[in-house]
Amino acid sequence: MVNARSKRRSYLSFVLPAFIIYATIMVFPLVFTLGLSFTKWKGYGPIEFVGLRNYVRLLSDPVFHIGLRNNILIVLISVFGQIPLGFLLAYMLHRRMVKGAKLFEIMIFLPITISSVIVAQLWNRVFAPVGILPTIIRQITGNQDYIMKIFESKDFAFVPIMFVLLWQHTSLYMVIFLANLQRIPESIIEAAKIEGANEGTIFLKIIAPILAPVAFINSILAISGSFKSFDLIYSMTGGGPAHFTEVMAVYMYNTTFVFQNYGYGSAISIVIILFIVLAIWLTKVMTNRLNMG
Repeated sequence: MVNARSKRRSYLSFVLPAFIIYATIMVFPLVFTLGLSFTKWKGYGPIEFVGLRNYVRLLSDPVFHIGLRNNILIVLISVFGQIPLGFLLAYMLHRRMVKGAKLFEIMIFLPITISSVIVAQLWNRVFAPVGILPTIIRQITGNQDYIMKIFESKDFAFVPIMFVLLWQHTSLYMVIFLANLQRIPESIIEAAKIEGANEGTIFLKIIAPILAPVAFINSILAISGSFKSFDLIYSMTGGGPAHFTEVMAVYMYNTTFVFQNYGYGSAISIVIILFIVLAIWLTKVMTNRLNMG
């Protein structure tokens, strides 16, 4: 009995501080935000309870719809762009399909090490109306009056941001895949070659099944990161012009801290969390079905 109590106290002494810290920085803010989402509050003064009014407002909010659409585009470019491209680059480097693999690895990994604010400013110089890319186009076409107006287009304003996200974050998944590829025993690959397996067979029968769980983890990272996208977009366009490049996180920030509508901003943040949970759950369900198939 004494040993059991001593063990219980030992467990609590290790677990309780971590639990308190987790509850303080994670659980309490989440519960507090959920409570604020049912209110109207400017950050000071009395708090007015409004029930589900903030959530009902979201259903007809055109800016929120644009932000949701753009977030879905980020999810698509992350899951079907960054992850496959990162895997392809990792496979090519691991199998030594290119010369100077170490140099390529460093160059590809470099963008993720640069601050998103700096990346945003650099690419703004590229896509500016009279920036680097328009200058190149003017030289090629001979049209000296050409000015890039892609950010003025409601349908295409978000394309440059998706390109920059693809350029910057692909390297993260490449490194994750490359680290796991290096854990595969070389003897397995050599045995498959002795048996007459070609590169395609090795990829489909050995590499892909082993890295399937890694792809699932990368998908979770990509989805959760996509719905939380903020720093690059805020630094690059601020959600403008006319909310064409708005995402939910930027809209939540502006609503809460710029326009001081804490209730509505909290409702947006809760919806972001719900979308992350739903997207991860759907990814898990699809992965389980593919594994069963």
